[in-house]
Amino acid sequence: MTDAGQSAQFTKHVRAAPEDAAQIRREFSSWLSTHLALDPTKASDVVLAVNEALANAAEFAYVDAPTPGLMYVSADYDGDASVLTVTVRDDGVWRIGETDHKNPARGRGIPLMRALTDRAVIDSNHAGTQARLQWDQIGQNCGNRTT
Repeated sequence: MTDAGQSAQFTKHVRAAPEDAAQIRREFSSWLSTHLALDPTKASDVVLAVNEALANAAEFAYVDAPTPGLMYVSADYDGDASVLTVTVRDDGVWRIGETDHKNPARGRGIPLMRALTDRAVIDSNHAGTQARLQWDQIGQNCGNRTT
């Protein structure tokens, strides 16, 4: 476990493909449980929010590309501030307005990320998209996000 005041980092870059997103989710979940003491609810919230960002990059970033590009995942735990920041980014193209809003099972990823984090900022431009997810008060004996 990371002691109070210590920091920890996780960094990976992989193909933006569903099977690679699933592998990164497993590796991130393992890193999270190794470095931070989270209760099961908080750990599940963090992994689910990160998974949504990974899934969006894998599904949408390179939809018009002949092969998937890369997605980059980094997590930084600032032990002094007790803040966990996870960034998922890609070099693909954001396609606002072209998503399938007619399917009621679609379009819930970003609202879910926002509901599960203390801060979720999605930035997109010609160079790609970045989801920056943050959780406050992360540390030893962390309670669920509503306490």
